Amino acid sequence: MRNKIFSYVKKQYDTDPEYLWSSNPDYAVLRHRRNRKWYGIVMDVQKSKLGLPDEGRVWVINVKTTSAVIEDIPDSPGFLPGYHMNKKYWLSILLDGTVPEKVVQQFIDMSYELTRDKERSR
Repeated sequence: MRNKIFSYVKKQYDTDPEYLWSSNPDYAVLRHRRNRKWYGIVMDVQKSKLGLPDEGRVWVINVKTTSAVIEDIPDSPGFLPGYHMNKKYWLSILLDGTVPEKVVQQFIDMSYELTRDKERSR
């Protein structure tokens, strides 16, 4: 699903993934061209660090959302507190097929909107 996400954000927002860390060369940041704010990060994480019972690693995307959404989905399969992010506003979504692609895209869209430049009042 990782490549599908990259195709989606390229088509929808003209975003190319950015690879910022030599220690984690596959971690990809998605950010706005204009304000440079992140609206997503795609990474593979040890399942144990996410509180998952199995061994090994799993791909996730971290997206920004609202505290109300965070409160509504604590026990929903495929959604976890944002790994290495502010857990009040960020969540991690498993990219292992647990969450349908269309739902992942909706969360990407929400994150994009929440992190875009806001028009200033005059």
